[in-house]
Amino acid sequence: MIDISVSKEVQSALQGAKAVVALESTIISHGLPFPQNLETAIALEEIIREAGATPATIAIINGQIKVGLCEADLSILSDPKQAVEKVSRRDLARVIQNRGHGATTVAATMIVTEKTGIKVFATGGIGGVHRGGNSTFDISADLQELARTNVCTVCAGPKAILDLPLTMEYLETLGVPVLGFKTDELPAFWSPYSGIHGIMPCATAAEIAAFLNIKWSFPLAGGVLVANPVPVADAIPQADMQGWIDEALAYIKDNNVSGKDITPFMLDHIRTAS
Repeated sequence: MIDISVSKEVQSALQGAKAVVALESTIISHGLPFPQNLETAIALEEIIREAGATPATIAIINGQIKVGLCEADLSILSDPKQAVEKVSRRDLARVIQNRGHGATTVAATMIVTEKTGIKVFATGGIGGVHRGGNSTFDISADLQELARTNVCTVCAGPKAILDLPLTMEYLETLGVPVLGFKTDELPAFWSPYSGIHGIMPCATAAEIAAFLNIKWSFPLAGGVLVANPVPVADAIPQADMQGWIDEALAYIKDNNVSGKDITPFMLDHIRTAS
């Protein structure tokens, strides 16, 4: 059995049956430049504490899975000079074996979240079916993990760089419930609108909690995706976003960017362009 190091803060909250929210760490190592990545990681944890819950950022440090990170851990993940791998399900064993540093994706974070006994995980956006995925089969492991892991993942929708209709079709095939917090339209990460309706609207957090309780008491194994749209005032106009996505896709095609390098590249391009 692989040992998971749980911080005293997180351990105390779990033992006291208090609210704990898991956080992924690829946003720190691969999602934002320094020092914004470190500042964002700290700010996210503080927002959770201010709401009355305990944050549990997850990563691998020197081959050790850690749930709840200290300042030194966050510094390692945010330092561009450190060799920090982007870790999904397939990479976990290798990074642990090599005693390396790893930033957990949505999929890997869900795995550790479930094994730790945490039920809720928050992230910006999930992976999904990439554009052209019907021929390339470039599909994020996040979707399979949502189908098999008993965790509620709260996000602002799939990343807008993806093929959102195909992503929703794939989630439906896998039997993953998609709930919309105060919406019946799938949000598109940077925008509350995608034009895709049919997700299950929930008016309150209590309604979502009741749904989770029924599902897992049944029991129906597998996760639940809760889509919480970005506020309209903070959204990026869809026309602007589509232009930046098209630019990034053209570069990717011309320069043979592939695999797990695609999403970090596209996010960095959009960050720079916007």
